[in-house]
Amino acid sequence: MARLDRVATAVAALLIAVLGFLPIANWISGGFSIPAWGDLFGGWWSGTGIGAGLSLVVVLLTRRVQTLPGQQLFTATVRSYAAAPAAWSVAIALLALLVYLWIAQDVFSAKPLLVDEAAQVFQARIFAEGSLYRTAPQHPEFFSSLHILNLDGKVFSQFPPGGPAMLALGTLIGAEWTVGPVFGATSVLLFGALVRHLEPRPGVALAAILLFAFAPFAAFMSGSHMNHVTGLTWLLVGMVGLARVTSRPVPRLRDGLLLGVGFGIAATIRPSDAFVFALPAGCWLLARAARSGSWQAVAGAVIGVAAPVMALLAVNTASTGSPLTFGYAAYWGVAHDIGFHATPWGDQHTPARGLELLNLYFVRLQSYLFETPVPSLLPVIAAFALTRRMAAFDRYLFASASLLVGFYFAYWHDGYYLGPRFMFPLIPLFALWSARGFALVAEQWPSPRMKCGLGVGAAAALLIGLLVTAPARAEQYRKDLAIMRWNADGAARTAGITQALVFVRESWGAQLIARMWAAGVSPEQAEVQYRKSDACALEQALDRIETRGLRGPGAMAELLPLLADSARLVRSTTAGTRMLPGARYTGECVRRLREDDEGFTIHLPLLLAGRGQDVVYARDLQGHDSLLLMQYPVRFVYLLRPSRPGAEPEFVALDRDSLMASWRKGE
Repeated sequence: MARLDRVATAVAALLIAVLGFLPIANWISGGFSIPAWGDLFGGWWSGTGIGAGLSLVVVLLTRRVQTLPGQQLFTATVRSYAAAPAAWSVAIALLALLVYLWIAQDVFSAKPLLVDEAAQVFQARIFAEGSLYRTAPQHPEFFSSLHILNLDGKVFSQFPPGGPAMLALGTLIGAEWTVGPVFGATSVLLFGALVRHLEPRPGVALAAILLFAFAPFAAFMSGSHMNHVTGLTWLLVGMVGLARVTSRPVPRLRDGLLLGVGFGIAATIRPSDAFVFALPAGCWLLARAARSGSWQAVAGAVIGVAAPVMALLAVNTASTGSPLTFGYAAYWGVAHDIGFHATPWGDQHTPARGLELLNLYFVRLQSYLFETPVPSLLPVIAAFALTRRMAAFDRYLFASASLLVGFYFAYWHDGYYLGPRFMFPLIPLFALWSARGFALVAEQWPSPRMKCGLGVGAAAALLIGLLVTAPARAEQYRKDLAIMRWNADGAARTAGITQALVFVRESWGAQLIARMWAAGVSPEQAEVQYRKSDACALEQALDRIETRGLRGPGAMAELLPLLADSARLVRSTTAGTRMLPGARYTGECVRRLREDDEGFTIHLPLLLAGRGQDVVYARDLQGHDSLLLMQYPVRFVYLLRPSRPGAEPEFVALDRDSLMASWRKGE
């Protein structure tokens, strides 16, 4: 087994080094690429050189020093942790909670900023209302959104229900933004409990907990509304249960139950992540039960998994009509599935493309994980390279991590937000093995001066990350996605907007996609059609579809011929619509282009606004807006748009009679 461990860790070190330090994506043409590779690689060299130089200076300056600086403080801290590890874990978790709450409020404005977050908050509010879905509105094209299904008259989010259910806990207290920080801090507590099972060296264990709690990647994600945070919490619950089961000669029912509940609830949040961690755990559990003859833990695990998974299947049945059909499968079709095939955008996901994605993920981890001037994965690579034998639980983590990486190699989407988010479940492993990496390197050079030099170099890199790079990243995030932060309810209140119907001016492309959805075109087909059709030709085709009342296959028959010229299209306008060179544009299409240039906003965040039904925000669909004017005959009418590109949206009062007259004239 020791030889197999050595081979496995050596291969892991090599693969992480190759994926993390070579621009493989830039060598494969026609796919993803790593931007500014030269600057990135140069920064790694200079950062590593500074750290190594500082370590060397410390080694030289301490040749005649009997007591090394900080040695007593370090020793006392480690002894304090060893005497009360649980208390230390609680204290670190509380401090982490404060940091995460500050990030949620100050950096992310306590708002869902990504479409995934907004869609899950939308579903959380449905759950908080006591429902699984909402009844579709009379004219859904005005209120539709990416990642929100309108299926058989039911409106609900595409995401598995567990993540929104966690957010619904915050909805009930009017503070959805606190859910990520609370679950992130809970993960710190759980990781502290797990590390006590896995790492006998108190100094390494303490370092691992601190790295996990305050790794910028973990901290920023914990301040968000993303389901990766709650998913990891429940994965750690399952891992703590597994550690308890495997550390006892006779496993207990309650430990197996903890294992099952953790992985079961994780499956309701992120099924793929839960599967890759639960599969090796289940195999290990069954093997131990077969050897010992005690099946209590297995029974507990089955019971623990069954309840949340049955709830998941029941929600699927009620929403999509099938227990095994998830919302995203009903939304995107088979193109969403794992494997090498056409993606929802029409591109082909191939093994080469999967390799590009893994390369991107590991290169991004070098920066986003710890935000140090030294590449973040260097200690992990060192730990794997110097490890001769793994403990049983390390093998479990190794197997689960390998499955996770393999899964996302075969998955088509680039999971980037606040870092390589699909790799988020690997942070516990990276934190633990980074701490071990420092310890293993120190064992290779046991001289106190060498240890001091290594410690000073590592501390300097972490301090630069904490005091310089991470704050710069926070400032970058603080400036991003300004339109998603706009307080629509506050602006409406200030402007005295009440009992109003507000049409939201989106880009021409967004209007085209919404109209295709209304014609029964699937989101997958609509995305391909939009990306590969001339915008004006698409506008005219949709006019014909709507005039003739076509839907589904009939609408697609009208749209598919537009794809014949897809290879000749060029992007145009700030909104990115596609144009066919030489095509003649009608007056209506020219107006749409001009409107895009004058400025537009997005409807998505307004799904979460409106103060109940006091203000109804609907997508502006030009002449089609008359449908809503008839549905809301006594409301004040406004148009919401920025006065210029990049400005905040403004409410512009509209006159119903003037609107109807202009639409009749085709203006």
